[in-house]
Amino acid sequence: MKPMNDRLPSIRSYTLRGNRMTTAQAEAITKLSERFCLISDSPITPIELFPNSKEVIVEVGSGMGEATALIAARFPDTGFIAIEVHKPGIGALLIKIAENSISNLKLLEDDATVAIRESFPDRSINAFHIFFPDPWSKVRQRKRRIIQTSFLDTLAIKLKTKGRIHIATDWQDYANYIKRVFLEHAAFEGGIVERPDWRPLTKFEGKGLRKDHNVTDFTYTLKS
Repeated sequence: MKPMNDRLPSIRSYTLRGNRMTTAQAEAITKLSERFCLISDSPITPIELFPNSKEVIVEVGSGMGEATALIAARFPDTGFIAIEVHKPGIGALLIKIAENSISNLKLLEDDATVAIRESFPDRSINAFHIFFPDPWSKVRQRKRRIIQTSFLDTLAIKLKTKGRIHIATDWQDYANYIKRVFLEHAAFEGGIVERPDWRPLTKFEGKGLRKDHNVTDFTYTLKS
């Protein structure tokens, strides 16, 4: 593992939106960060964070945290780490943690591509969740999509044996792209699945469905 002050940069796969927070979000960050937020640039040892958990799952880009909180509450025996760069999203998820007395969830404000590569031990994660990543729909922007061969290389190293990647997108072009990138990657097997019953239908997804967006779910498993 590289020293934390010598992290390799990445092509930014996200857009930094405005960081204007509500009063409640700001208060949640002030009051709850010490308990639930991990320190950026520091080594993360999942087994130490969740010594009694059956699995540890990392969510890449938790947004405003609606799905994250619902899934964590439903699976109290699983440890979750949510990575997000948008500070209001961090605050919103902390509010949900407090409202629902969730104790099996930690947050990390960081670039997921860098944090996973540099801060997590190899063979330490059971699954990654990547729900509705930025589609970067213009051709010239596609290099910014988080689903890239190099990122899958990293996930393959960090996953435990038979580890999983769950992805959902409401952009058909991105779905076709995801299918192609995984098909060309030797470490994974799987493909399109029905929406898993454990993945909640969020307000964001419901809004897209009302606009006739087709949502595609994928599950890929690390080959033995």
